[in-house]
Amino acid sequence: MINEYGQYKPRYGDIEVQKIFDVQGDHYQLMNVGWHGNRRLRGCVLQIDLKNDKIWIQHDGTEIGVANELVEWGVPPEDIVLAYHAPYKRQYTGFAVD
Repeated sequence: MINEYGQYKPRYGDIEVQKIFDVQGDHYQLMNVGWHGNRRLRGCVLQIDLKNDKIWIQHDGTEIGVANELVEWGVPPEDIVLAYHAPYKRQYTGFAVD
């Protein structure tokens, strides 16, 4: 998924798309880093962790929603945690709580 989204470079500025893979720690990120004119840009597009046999979406800056895409690919919703929601709100998401 990181590789798929990492193919897309913003149309503006001199932006480098960085794919970060911590395979030992099971942490994965997609970052945009660079300049738009005189303005420095740095931001996380996507951050995913693998924890307790589940996919924890820590940040999702995509338009489509990574969790929905994972479900379309056959990942059961109970294996996906929307970690960017407070723990008490997760029970209402239709995905795993923890």
